[in-house]
Amino acid sequence: MKKVDLIASYWTIAGPVHPHSEYEFSPFDFADRVKAASKAGFTGVGLKEVDVAHTLERRSLKDMKQILDDNGMRHVELEFITDWFLDGEKKRQSDKIKHLLLEAAEALGARHIKVGDFDTTITPMPKLIESFAALCADAENYGTKILFELIVDSMIKTLPETLEMLEGANAKNGGVMIDLWHIVKLRIPYEDVAKIPARFMLGMELNDGTLECPWSLHEDTINYRRLCGEGEFDIKGFVNQILAAGYKGPWGIEVLSNELRKKSLEEAATQAFNTTIAQFPDA
Repeated sequence: MKKVDLIASYWTIAGPVHPHSEYEFSPFDFADRVKAASKAGFTGVGLKEVDVAHTLERRSLKDMKQILDDNGMRHVELEFITDWFLDGEKKRQSDKIKHLLLEAAEALGARHIKVGDFDTTITPMPKLIESFAALCADAENYGTKILFELIVDSMIKTLPETLEMLEGANAKNGGVMIDLWHIVKLRIPYEDVAKIPARFMLGMELNDGTLECPWSLHEDTINYRRLCGEGEFDIKGFVNQILAAGYKGPWGIEVLSNELRKKSLEEAATQAFNTTIAQFPDA
């Protein structure tokens, strides 16, 4: 039996909290989430910047690290930095989030921080390259990686553009987070993903869903993802191609779903782990 490290991404076990709402922090206590993830079989958890700030109102980073260690969490994922490639007030607000997450990354031993864009903000490639390189340089001082998540709402929506940015920045701690949801929705062939150079292929996330939907793509993305095996994605085919390409890192399970938000913490964590681990050969 091969060991597969799975990360319970933030939204999967955050509970009844809605993305892009006024309050994005989980109503479930940090320690309870970590314990539930560990009990289900996960070896990593994800945390969002708003949730980190909320947790720090009651616990120190040292306390959080102890809870993670006590529950065998080997991988910590932090998210999400936007507007890092802009100027003015948006960049100043982005820098505040960056500072919060970099300090948390250092204290918690975070593997990576996810970054990207939700507003399809058209930006010249030279500016993206410069900004991503600067972000990676900052992160290197805190011992973590910066992973650009290629998503349907991003300022760049193709794999070639993503690789152009990564290659231009040429940062040893910079790479891409591949979320199966967005790969399917952007109609990027699995074989193209498998050809990403190993130095950039630093993060993977799984989920399921329908190939077509009656609502908007945005609505589909934040409310109608499904646990692995409950939709129409060829998850096992994707996993096999990525493993064959040599990826050896942890896999996140990220499901933003109205249905999942109604489940108890323990039920959400257990179902997320069991349905995801079933997608791996010999696991």
